Amino acid sequence: MPLKIGQRLRSQVSGAEVIVVRASDRDVVLTCGGRPMLDPDSPGGSTLAPVAGAEGEVVLGKRYVVGDAGAIEVLATKAGGGLLEIDGTALVPAQAKSLPASD
Repeated sequence: MPLKIGQRLRSQVSGAEVIVVRASDRDVVLTCGGRPMLDPDSPGGSTLAPVAGAEGEVVLGKRYVVGDAGAIEVLATKAGGGLLEIDGTALVPAQAKSLPASD
């Protein structure tokens, strides 16, 4: 599914929720704990177990990107368990940009 800026998604394996900050126009699958993320209004709770090897932690307030490219970026709005991935590639916390010196 193509991600849209402002789209909210929730995990099927924990209470983690994200909002899409930056998206590409290609179809991707965003997963948490190895399970596809869903619309927050869809029925069902966070009752599935994470897939082996997809254990991790989503930290509240952190921005997650795919490598250094930053073509896709999500912001964690609720913390929870599970590794965030797009098409099998793990998302990593975005590094803070350093500000120029104000000498």
